[in-house]
Amino acid sequence: MTKRYALGIFEDEDVLLHAIENIRAAGVKIHDVFSPFPVHGIDDALGIERSRLPIAAFFFGLTGLSFALWMQIYMLGFDWPMNIGGKPHISLPAFIPVSFELTVLFTAFGMMITFYTISGLFPKIKTNVMDVRATDDKFVMAIELDETSSQLPSLTELLRRNGASEVNQKEMTE
Repeated sequence: MTKRYALGIFEDEDVLLHAIENIRAAGVKIHDVFSPFPVHGIDDALGIERSRLPIAAFFFGLTGLSFALWMQIYMLGFDWPMNIGGKPHISLPAFIPVSFELTVLFTAFGMMITFYTISGLFPKIKTNVMDVRATDDKFVMAIELDETSSQLPSLTELLRRNGASEVNQKEMTE
């Protein structure tokens, strides 16, 4: 399926933030904005809801902690109990370092897999790039166009009026 986009190229992030607010106020739905570095406040300007990834991180960490405690209690308490210095077989203070490490390990790997799954960034998958300059020094705002080309002249004028240095049209296959 081929979709057409109007791409507004911006030079400065402050101009971009003001343009996002003005264009959304004009009733135009912005598909996405691409930036070479994180821009503070862009999520709020685009109306993007807060991510639920911290909740996923908490549950990955909880899984790692549970696994670490279960593993140590089973191994040292039931499977192969050893008397080391007269301490009890199930000694929770001694389990803290391994529990911490497995909590961090499960959280890191879980978040990496979750991020790649959500983003679609798998190895050997070609990703579509709206404008290659967005990876270097330009800010790109993409607005999806309808089937007719009657929308493009008004969008071009709106983008230029809000600080776009250039406006291009691009077709992408998804």
